[in-house]
Amino acid sequence: MLIVHSIHNIHINIDLKPCSSKPEWASYTLGVFVCHSCSGLHRNIAQISKVKSVLLDPWSLSEVEFMDSVGNNAAKAKYEQIVPAFYYCPTYKDCMLLREQWIRAKYERKEFLSVERQEPYSAGYREGFLWKRGRDNGQYLSRKFILSEREGVLKYFNKHDAREPKAIMKISTVNATFQPTKIGTAHGLQITYLKDNSTRNIFVYHEDGKEMVDWFNAIRAARFHYLQVAFPGASNSDLLPKLTRNYIKEGYMEKTGPKHTEGFKKRWFTMDDRRLMYFKDPLDAYARGEVFIGSKENSYTVLPGLPPNIQGYHWQFGITIVTPDRQFLFTCETEEDQKDWMAAFQTVTNRPMLPQEYAGKCII
Repeated sequence: MLIVHSIHNIHINIDLKPCSSKPEWASYTLGVFVCHSCSGLHRNIAQISKVKSVLLDPWSLSEVEFMDSVGNNAAKAKYEQIVPAFYYCPTYKDCMLLREQWIRAKYERKEFLSVERQEPYSAGYREGFLWKRGRDNGQYLSRKFILSEREGVLKYFNKHDAREPKAIMKISTVNATFQPTKIGTAHGLQITYLKDNSTRNIFVYHEDGKEMVDWFNAIRAARFHYLQVAFPGASNSDLLPKLTRNYIKEGYMEKTGPKHTEGFKKRWFTMDDRRLMYFKDPLDAYARGEVFIGSKENSYTVLPGLPPNIQGYHWQFGITIVTPDRQFLFTCETEEDQKDWMAAFQTVTNRPMLPQEYAGKCII
């Protein structure tokens, strides 16, 4: 029996955060509607979730009635009873790994039904081995990592039996963001921290997707508890955006030097909050330079194009960033790139500066 119209009426008004705007698929064993992309992830747990198209597949009356009796809100109440505040709940814009592991955590492992199942990322201590990219040779080698909330650090060791860590990263400055495209593996995670007031990048992955997401959420948990102590009066809504952050924008532009007389060079740029950093290679450990971008109230302005009489550039679509100290000149390969970078810069300059942000330095 084909009952497409009835099933369509059930799902028409739902709001589905992890999925795209048109959830035209449904898990008829879980009673939830999902988008096309997430339907593929549900098929990976076929022993738990069986999916059909809302519009194209036949639906029996009993299946329609089951969907009507459950639905996304009821499923959320059932499977998300105890989601830790720090746990990252992905949206359709996030990488496939985060979305897949969110689905598996909810429906397959049922991690949010008891706190005991959340121990891998909520215990305050985590130890294990990750594949880390070498700073100089680019080779990935197995390294021991330890995350300790009590010590307030994330550290790794060059040798499995080493007593002293190769690097100690303070939780207060650590950030983690998934970078599958840049790193070249679906499980690739970029970890940054401040070392001598400069941003240091390390790139890691693990073959097991759950392991990698557990590390990511363990870092978020450590950051959350650190910030709760550092800002005792702050609400969760104030703290959660500070746990980890994705970059506002990344990509190639050309740049010139402070005197604007040397030739423009192609570099990889990363906009991390108010820090614009450039690298010779996207996987460099350290930036070749950084520029702090403040707000328009503090005389920071972003302009399309370049000043007259500038030479030495190949890409035609220029951007000028005006700061209180100097002008920074960039060029983009396409007009679309120029518009995207302009929008990213203006997002930052339109945002009022916080008191702790006034220490930024222009060292590009």
